[in-house]
Amino acid sequence: MKILRIIGRVVFIVIIFSMLFCQRGDKIKEGPVIALVVKTMNNPFFIDMQKGAEEAANKLGVNLLIQGADREVDVEKQMQIIENLIQRKVDVLCITPSGSREIVQSILKANKAEIPVLIVDTRVAEDALEKAGGKVTSFIGSDNQEGGRIAGEYIINLLGGKGEIAVLEGIPGHETGDARLRGLKAALSKAPDVNIVVSLTANWERDQGFNVFQNILQSHPEVQALFACNDLMALGAIEAIEAAGKTGEIFVVGFDAVNDARNAMQLGAMHGSVAQYPYDMGKAAVEYGYRIIMGEAIPEEIPIRIGLITKQNVAN
Repeated sequence: MKILRIIGRVVFIVIIFSMLFCQRGDKIKEGPVIALVVKTMNNPFFIDMQKGAEEAANKLGVNLLIQGADREVDVEKQMQIIENLIQRKVDVLCITPSGSREIVQSILKANKAEIPVLIVDTRVAEDALEKAGGKVTSFIGSDNQEGGRIAGEYIINLLGGKGEIAVLEGIPGHETGDARLRGLKAALSKAPDVNIVVSLTANWERDQGFNVFQNILQSHPEVQALFACNDLMALGAIEAIEAAGKTGEIFVVGFDAVNDARNAMQLGAMHGSVAQYPYDMGKAAVEYGYRIIMGEAIPEEIPIRIGLITKQNVAN
């Protein structure tokens, strides 16, 4: 009898757990599922994007899946994540591409599965997408080229129209970084006495920003200003400047205006950053994804505001 009672209890526990598991599964199936695939979960920029997406999902009552690789340069991992979400048959895919060209193959798979794709923050290489016959429903993001132009004009003013600058690039061939560089160069084309003496990649990462700029300081001690294509690289460069005993001697301008960059501005170690609003991007991605699910047509371009943050307005 004792054995029977034990068996009965075990069966009861198994039944309870099975019921709970099924309820969780049914809950996921009850409503639409929107997936947001970011470049990495470790960057403050994408953490803010996640918060905006979660706010919209909670408000609309949709199921939200957010996933990303450990590093922004891990294009293969991002593609694996997207492949898994396609197999899971999510209703909408929102993607911030780690590789502007590599992502095309994932888009084609989503197209074949009839899953709408929203591209967020980083554009897909249009020529590669068109050649492959792929389609995205919309792009949600800031004008990176305009942001680069704003940064360039600010650096020209900081230098008084004359000086030598260095650039820390993002991932080579990555549309976001390329657009920011195009904007920077467009601004500098109007200031012939401001010259780029060195432009190297630091792959969007803070550690590489430190190492690369440390080498730049040794090989180009004449550098008076730095434009970094994102704030993490800029913050790494600031550490290299401090280690070289040159704090306050080099103007540093970044991109994204993350909290650490804003703190550096208040301390005088950083001079400006072009603000994007990733929270708004994440929120818009879910909101427009939901509209698609509801059968609504959405614009092909959904712009997100952009602006320059300096010590003078950092507290606003």
